[in-house]
Amino acid sequence: MVARAARATDLADLDGAVADCFACPRLVTWREEVARTKRAAFRDQEYWGRPVPGFGAADARIGILGLAPAAHGGNRTGRIFTGDRSGDVLFAALHRAGLANQPTSVAADDGLALRETRIFAAVRCAPPDNKPTPAERDTCAPWLRRELELIKPTVRVVVALGAFAWAAWWPTMRSAYGVRPPSPRPTFGHGAHWSGTGVPVLLGCYHVSQQNTFTGRLTPGMLDEVFARAKQVAGVD
Repeated sequence: MVARAARATDLADLDGAVADCFACPRLVTWREEVARTKRAAFRDQEYWGRPVPGFGAADARIGILGLAPAAHGGNRTGRIFTGDRSGDVLFAALHRAGLANQPTSVAADDGLALRETRIFAAVRCAPPDNKPTPAERDTCAPWLRRELELIKPTVRVVVALGAFAWAAWWPTMRSAYGVRPPSPRPTFGHGAHWSGTGVPVLLGCYHVSQQNTFTGRLTPGMLDEVFARAKQVAGVD
């Protein structure tokens, strides 16, 4: 898999290789089981049931790093943060920020387009209980590394959604940019900010999960502040 990721010549090539990955037996079993059994509300739909590639502009100046696809969201629709409540919150915020052409993301063919932004996940398969293991994260890391290498010429800031994405950034930054992470590594928090030489600025944001948005831990205003800051850092009007 490492070699296959490294051979990807562009994002389309990478996305196709990601969707054909079977490297993690536990995740393969889970994603395919979910796709067979389905949720009652989606019983008439055909699930994607495969790893979910990144989505967005090839010349993105803003990257958004998530945890993993949702079992009945991206694992169903084939597009990251599409078809679930987390995506509803995220894309509404991106639309308010002028980074998405519409506020909803319900299906891969719904016409959604991102401006100056690309979204990707640390782990590309839906994990049981939304909890990938460290070994699964490390196995999936070459896909993230190659994606960052391909957008390296333009990307200026990465927004890490949640502590898992924040932790996944440091080894990926080192492998993609050849820059040693700081020691000790900065603590994750909403609004956390880190900048280094020759690498994108890293911003922390609470994950757009229902656990955070339903309880008010993460509000629309808080998201708006993060994306306004990301645009400012990236030089996006």
